[in-house]
Amino acid sequence: MNESQPADSPIDAAATRPFADLLNDCVHCGFCLSTCPTYVLWGEEMDSPRGRIQLMGQAEEASEVPAAAVPHFDNCLGCLACVTSCPSGVRYDALLENTRARVEREHPRGVSERLLRSMIFALFPHRARLNAMRGPLRAYQRSGLSRVLRRSGLLDRVSPALSAMERINPPIRGAARLPERVSSVGRRRAVVGMLTGCVQGAFFPQVNNATARVLAMEGCDVVIPRSQGCCGALSAHAGRAEEAARLARSTLETFTRAGVDTVIVNSAGCGSSMKHYAEVLNNAAGGASARELRRVAEFSGKVRDVTEFLADLGPSAARRPLPVNAAYHDACHLAHGQGVTSAPRALLRGIPELRLSDLPNKDVCCGSAGIYNLLRPEPARELGDRKADDVTATGAELLIAGNPGCSMQIAASLSDKGRTIQVAHTIQVLDASLRGLPPSSLRG
Repeated sequence: MNESQPADSPIDAAATRPFADLLNDCVHCGFCLSTCPTYVLWGEEMDSPRGRIQLMGQAEEASEVPAAAVPHFDNCLGCLACVTSCPSGVRYDALLENTRARVEREHPRGVSERLLRSMIFALFPHRARLNAMRGPLRAYQRSGLSRVLRRSGLLDRVSPALSAMERINPPIRGAARLPERVSSVGRRRAVVGMLTGCVQGAFFPQVNNATARVLAMEGCDVVIPRSQGCCGALSAHAGRAEEAARLARSTLETFTRAGVDTVIVNSAGCGSSMKHYAEVLNNAAGGASARELRRVAEFSGKVRDVTEFLADLGPSAARRPLPVNAAYHDACHLAHGQGVTSAPRALLRGIPELRLSDLPNKDVCCGSAGIYNLLRPEPARELGDRKADDVTATGAELLIAGNPGCSMQIAASLSDKGRTIQVAHTIQVLDASLRGLPPSSLRG
């Protein structure tokens, strides 16, 4: 995929092709197996992409999704490494989200599963509710109760999902509220909108602050609409199709009113979903009209990951030395969902004295995968532990990632192993270089 273009622009072909047609692209060659996290863990055919595609074919022929197939669909992280590795161009991402939407419509879940999913979606897509958690979380972190709870293992016994949520929560630090517009430094080169995100905005405000600063230093007027809400990515990935479509339409309207040339996203999962909004709308009941698909395709064509945009824009601000040994983690929805791999590396390698390494097994997911580490905490933790070992093997002092979920997951896994390493977003590293800050200034 060309990093300078959105996937399948102007209208994502997967949004208009029949589901059965997409299924038939798979020739069952097995190239996907070595990059599929659940197949790597368990070696089970039905927990591989081609195995799940076989189950999708059976479900397509049935009146409803077979109950025996649902756990295999739930086990999938949706990391999309299989999309990158597939020589036949199978759009597993479109197949999976369509199937999960059907599962949520047709398959009655147990009480505990319904309660867990309801709790997650009553919280995470709502920025105001996440912001309200900041104070209590900060007090909890300062109290020392976290160490006591983890040593006791009480949460693991009561609720593995709550234990996972407690384990991955990041340090809560002060947040400066961004203005609605940040003016360019020097000659204006572009006018861009900026998605602040839900988890990113509430728990990683320093990433948003760095994003706005870097864009301004590189000659961009940055428009940050106050009215923006959740982009719908988590809902789409979990099969909550109507909710995802509603949030997508709201996001489209917000940034259309802003009148910007480009919509900048600094969270990999959000960017991947926004670039495929045509599929998101079509998965909802009733789908989308041809006119709406054209409109949403035009919008998706404006969506760019911040590293993708800056690499194409080219540098204008001076880079200052940042002497640190760093390892770069490919967030799945950036590398596989958007095909953006060279841009962040190019930006990082343009920083003097920064020494950059790739991780071993870089195509295998860290286990975060949106809310997967809450719904399936045991395999997520095993994948996180593997990723922590890969980070340690590089000898890096700094881990760089482009997605908040990855940062939380890997930091927690490293902490579990008694290892300490700084974790930062790519844009924070670039920000530190542009401002002449030392490596010690970088915090996840």
